[in-house]
Amino acid sequence: MGEIYYHIGRYSMLIFRVFSKPEKFSIYRKNFVQEIDKIGLSSIGIVSLMSTFIGVVIALQTASNIDSPLLPAYTVGFTVRQSIILEFSPTIIALILAGKVGSNIASEIGTMRVTEQIDALDIMGVNSAAYLILPKILAAIFIFPFLIIISMFLGIFGGMLISWITGIVTVNDYIYGIQYDFKPFSIVYAMIKTVVFAFVITTISSYFGYFSKGSALEVGRSSTAAVVYSSVFILLLNLILTQLILI
Repeated sequence: MGEIYYHIGRYSMLIFRVFSKPEKFSIYRKNFVQEIDKIGLSSIGIVSLMSTFIGVVIALQTASNIDSPLLPAYTVGFTVRQSIILEFSPTIIALILAGKVGSNIASEIGTMRVTEQIDALDIMGVNSAAYLILPKILAAIFIFPFLIIISMFLGIFGGMLISWITGIVTVNDYIYGIQYDFKPFSIVYAMIKTVVFAFVITTISSYFGYFSKGSALEVGRSSTAAVVYSSVFILLLNLILTQLILI
């Protein structure tokens, strides 16, 4: 139990350092743009692929399991929309990004720690925590919502595409299901979760990387721990946010 409190305290102190004495934003502008490319743009491929195929699978599974004639055909579109917007895009894509982005952040900062580059920044009087971590947090909070919107669109489009190809439901019925009883707040809810998850992924991954020590082997362990703990907290916060916002 003491070790848990130790990590919570050290994590809190690191986040305080990140925001307590940031340098001028002009110093971070270049890093911010680079992080958008590394964190966001490089993830578009995997996000697009996963979202499209999940939309296809949800549509096929829903259509194949509608046995009752009492269920209308537009149920397929409705189910795909609800599944994609409420859970798959904001939560499952966040877990995928935790594995891809989180491991990269932890290994990058961890390598700088074990090669003493972070110590050099501290000696020069630079707030190394803010210089290395703040651009990643800001970039993730900025770019993740765009990735999730792309995921939503492609997931719903994938379901419509497979419906048209296989004829499991007409395109008109599918589109009607997408529009049926749509609540715009669902998008707001998904964006709130996305921003929270972006903060969790970047800060936890940076924490494990920043406090790495030893050899390259330890950097690998820090990277693994970053993915595991980011995923756990994403699932935990998903439960909490759902209770607070939707219920």
